[in-house]
Amino acid sequence: MAWCSKDLFPTKMSFVYFISYMGLFINQGILVTASKSKNNTYSYNTVTVVLLTECVKLVAAILIYLKEKPASSFFTEFTSNKETLLYYFVPAGLYCLYNNLQFENLANYDPTTYYLLLQFRVVVTGVVFQIIFQKQLSRIQWVSLLFLTFGCVVKEYGRAAGSSPDTTAEVKTSSFLDVHLLLILVQVFCSCFAGVYNEYLLKGRGLDIHIMMQNVFMYMDSILCNGLILAYKGQLTDAFTVSSLSSIFQVNVIFIILNNAAIGIVVSLFLRSLNSILKTFASALELMFTAVLCWIIFGIAVDIYTVIAIFIVSAATFLYAHNPVVNVPKSEVVHQKENGASDTKTVQSV
Repeated sequence: MAWCSKDLFPTKMSFVYFISYMGLFINQGILVTASKSKNNTYSYNTVTVVLLTECVKLVAAILIYLKEKPASSFFTEFTSNKETLLYYFVPAGLYCLYNNLQFENLANYDPTTYYLLLQFRVVVTGVVFQIIFQKQLSRIQWVSLLFLTFGCVVKEYGRAAGSSPDTTAEVKTSSFLDVHLLLILVQVFCSCFAGVYNEYLLKGRGLDIHIMMQNVFMYMDSILCNGLILAYKGQLTDAFTVSSLSSIFQVNVIFIILNNAAIGIVVSLFLRSLNSILKTFASALELMFTAVLCWIIFGIAVDIYTVIAIFIVSAATFLYAHNPVVNVPKSEVVHQKENGASDTKTVQSV
């Protein structure tokens, strides 16, 4: 029996997007952790870094578009679909909050724990996915999602209990419900709703719009949202002083910006080709590689709770791989029906 269903990766490029997504996110966690100082702070303005990242994404999206189409088409498509720019304020605002919380949470958690806790988004994504796409997940799919969540609980229990076996019985509820876990939950919500809503725009309302034009809309809104955050914090002018910019123009910070920009492009291709549910599993698989790499690079120990959690997450991923969610763009559904595909009843339009 094959290790996964043929519906998991419908094309070779979809598998490439899957691997690229995992690799870039693993790299991002390691890069951000490496940029921390010894007292878990950053020597640069993290909001400015996020804002510059969105600017790089915008330039990249425009260049990719112009590589395929002339400049006249760019302006024509932009003006004829400018109302879509407003719809992208929802995922752009949520991604903006998510990206800024990433620095805050990675300052308080090691990358492996951080990515494990983010897996709480799995079940939330399943619920939001069903609501937005009106598509019911099967029992096996829900079991695999719950397995992923259980793996997160195991890891968080181990973090709260500490490395000493003597403290395990003394773990208190307050050790779980701290402000940093609350920020993780906020980040979880942002990731879930923004991801599913972005998929809805890519496959539904904005299906006839070039994917890079949709990215242009997203990044323009993101730049505005990050600018508003800087203004709210009173850092709008200070963020672009010579001293502030010089602190950003370090090799490791530039790599963070470029890597995160690549993530933005790959996420849109991922969601257009695959779906939000598989995106959560890709995030879960990052854990195995992140744990090993952080042990090698930073000397962060891989404790028994992490091993058990990774095992549970891996089992859940294997279970899901045999019964994946299929959520193709509605144009593909119409194409299948026109060609008399017998399996169209299993595919629901967006």
